[in-house]
Amino acid sequence: MKPLALHLLAFLALALLPLRAADDAALKAIQSADDERVAATMSGDRGRLAAIYSDDLRYAHSSGAVDTKASYIDALTGGKLKYVGWEYQERNFTFPAPGIALMSGRAKVKVGKTDGTAEMVLAFLGVWREEKGQWHFLAWQSGKLADPTPTQK
Repeated sequence: MKPLALHLLAFLALALLPLRAADDAALKAIQSADDERVAATMSGDRGRLAAIYSDDLRYAHSSGAVDTKASYIDALTGGKLKYVGWEYQERNFTFPAPGIALMSGRAKVKVGKTDGTAEMVLAFLGVWREEKGQWHFLAWQSGKLADPTPTQK
């Protein structure tokens, strides 16, 4: 009985290996797409921005303002909004359904606006959707985290 159980367990493990490889490939693809999104956002290059953001983009800023793809790209290319720093403190991906990826975590962001510069730590949720075989950024929602208070000695 034990040899049969061991053979079944080994068969099951081997059968699941392709699923793990597919998960790894999807994770690498979405990480690469997000790296390009951040680079495009910081560069303010209209072509790169148009290529990575979904036509259905809903970008909800930590201020409560909401942009569409057109209004967000206009803000980034027109000088109204400029990201000058972006550092992930945490970035996680999950795949709840085929062609959908959720990205969550924290990022330290420095933003230049017409009225000055702001630096903040954001907690965020991003949504990616596979469209015509490519990952496109579909939605963003973020909130500012309070500055950590210094510890007392």
